[in-house]
Amino acid sequence: MLHVLVFGAVFFPGLFLLTRRVLASIFKQWNNADLVLVSERCVSTVHALLATSSGFIVVTTCKNVMTDRHWLATAFVWFAMPYMAYDIYAMYLSHWYRFQVKGHEEYKEHSFRTVNMFLRKECLLVLHHIVLLTILLPVTLFFRNELGDFFIGCLFTAELSTPFVSLGKILIQLGLQDSILHKVNGVIVLFTFFLCRILLFPYMYWVYGQHYGIPVYRVPFHLPLSCTLGNICVLAPQVYWFVMLCRKGIRLYQRERKMRETTSN
Repeated sequence: MLHVLVFGAVFFPGLFLLTRRVLASIFKQWNNADLVLVSERCVSTVHALLATSSGFIVVTTCKNVMTDRHWLATAFVWFAMPYMAYDIYAMYLSHWYRFQVKGHEEYKEHSFRTVNMFLRKECLLVLHHIVLLTILLPVTLFFRNELGDFFIGCLFTAELSTPFVSLGKILIQLGLQDSILHKVNGVIVLFTFFLCRILLFPYMYWVYGQHYGIPVYRVPFHLPLSCTLGNICVLAPQVYWFVMLCRKGIRLYQRERKMRETTSN
């Protein structure tokens, strides 16, 4: 699978550079911060679509949730591992250019200080990427005894919400934050995020329980402790981000309602 790993290491940075160049030729008025932001979101969308498609194929193919195998459950992990490292760097670039165009003195050049400020601002997201890259992805490759491809496919589908999150940021960049499309997209973000990043976990426990004929509340005690702890570590930031998305949606709704009331008066 080394060739798949190398392909991923070339594909994602290459797609980022290509997207940035194309956008620069189309939106000549955009600065580097705009170009990097949208390019990063486009690559994230491509990764998410590939992950979700792979997950759907694996889930629908594996009838026995424990023993059935599908090559994508392993191959896509090898392919996606470089994405996690790339995405940390792309997020840093986006952070750096955003503060540079605002005229911050510290961002005239890259330094340990700018990296430190990025890590402090995006601590949870970076930690999430590092845990995936160094622990969870290697576990799926080497420590599950070729069992549970179905559940790996389920985890791939967690990326379903990412294209809509990216679209929201791109619409804002295009000045369409007050459009109907942006509002509808916001509802879809909340729905897909809750469905595929939060409800996904109790669903997997329910499927596991059905396979072994045990009630769902006993599943955590039937699984290895490391598996349950890993699920908690993955689920916890998803719950936090979902709460943040809900708060943002409530703020936008309240702002729009106040604007309507002001206009009507």
